[in-house]
Parts: sequence; C-alpha cells; structure tokens
Amino acid sequence: MRIVGGKFAGRDLTSPTDFRVRPTAEHVRAALLDWLGADVPNARVLDLFAGSGALGLEAMSRGARNADFVEIRPASLHALRANVAALRLRKRTRIFKRDALPFAARLTADSYDLAFADPPYGSRMLDRLLEIWQETHFSRLLAVEHARTHELPRGLYRRTFEDSAVTIYSR
Repeated sequence: MRIVGGKFAGRDLTSPTDFRVRPTAEHVRAALLDWLGADVPNARVLDLFAGSGALGLEAMSRGARNADFVEIRPASLHALRANVAALRLRKRTRIFKRDALPFAARLTADSYDLAFADPPYGSRMLDRLLEIWQETHFSRLLAVEHARTHELPRGLYRRTFEDSAVTIYSR
C-alpha cells in the first residue's frame, strides 16, 4: 500500500497486521481524492475508523492543513503511528485512541472541513455515524466507504468499485 498522489506520492505505508482491517484500495483513494480536489488544500481533516491512516495521509499529501485520526485497534494504531512518523507529519496530526462513534458524537458543527469514515463492512456503525453527522454536521463534507450492497441515504455523489462504494455527503 502506498500514497497515490501529491507531495508523498509513491511513499509506502505500513498496513495493520489485523486480518479484520480492510485498507482502502489505492484506486479508490485516488478517485475519492480526485473528486474532492479543490476541497482538500488547507482542509482540517478527520479520519474516523482510520486503520493505517491512508485516507487522511492521502489528503495531507495533497495539501490538507492538518488531520486527526481516530482508531481503537492496537495493530491499526501501531501502523498509523508508523505511517505518520515515516512521513514526518507528527506536528500536523493528532491520533486519538478512541471509539469513532462516541468521538464523533461529541463534535460540534464545523469542527472539520472534511471527514472520512471507513467502518467495518457489515456493521451498522456507518448508519449511526450518518445520523450523528446529520444532527451536528461536524464536517462540511463527509466521505464514506462502504459495502456496495449497503443501502445509504442519497448523497452528493456516489461511485461503486468492485465490492465497495464511496458516497460523499455535503452539509
């Protein structure tokens, strides 16, 4: 796994050793960040269910101002910390060892410009996260990766890739 575009393009990322973690495929990350284009530079980014941090780090590579990562699994935290250190982004990132849903529920309106979420497929965590976002709009844009078969409310944009899909919501 590697960074696809921007300042850190081609740099390798460490993947978690946890078999339950499903990193966002490079072509999906590339497409998502391309769609977000002008919304990424100088953005305050939140990466929920961060795993290796690939989504937030990809945004940093493309000019995001800073990024906060929320992850609870030890193997993912280890990989995330290694990736932030390897890219020398410690001063512009924060890592929270927390459950993503309670973390998001405590946020206020416009805490972030852009939020990413890639919860475990087959869970209802994404449905709950969307409810939280609709109540508070903790970010101007919310980009979620989910199983292609997971029915979600209509967003601003949706694209399907093999077994997964990405939906972008705008406040």
